[in-house]
Amino acid sequence: MEEVKEKYARPSWDEYFLNLLEPLGRRGSCDRGRSGSVIVSPHHTILATGYAGSPPGQPHCDEVGHLMNTVIHEDGTQSQHCVRTLHAEENAILQCAKDGIKLEGATIYSKMVPCYNCAMRILRVGITRVVAQKRYHADKASMELFAKAGVVVNVVDNTVEQYKNQ
Repeated sequence: MEEVKEKYARPSWDEYFLNLLEPLGRRGSCDRGRSGSVIVSPHHTILATGYAGSPPGQPHCDEVGHLMNTVIHEDGTQSQHCVRTLHAEENAILQCAKDGIKLEGATIYSKMVPCYNCAMRILRVGITRVVAQKRYHADKASMELFAKAGVVVNVVDNTVEQYKNQ
């Protein structure tokens, strides 16, 4: 009897790049959200990667603890944010700036919908597509900003990412 093999299903480009986020995020140095990010050209070439971590030569959350700020949102709710580290998206964008890589028309893959500050940076450098694994608890302003600018946002899992001290 002949063995029936399942046909191999090659991952889509989005699946391929999203699968890189978890190992990239493990490099992060803040246990609140070990996020990774990948910026890809329109031709599926990786331009840069990033993870949540402190700037070179600065202490890491995992070594000295968090540097927390309280943010008060328009609806009166408050949330805590660690400001010791750069976000994964920010680190990837800054790596491109350091290396002189243009990002117009690129796609950025992220663990969550980027925060508002990262969203502004994404717009500024000309990234036109965002693919996120999950929602971010404070992504309303980011989503509005992206919509107004014509940035395409694809969220794979519409649940909100949970992390420490949210």
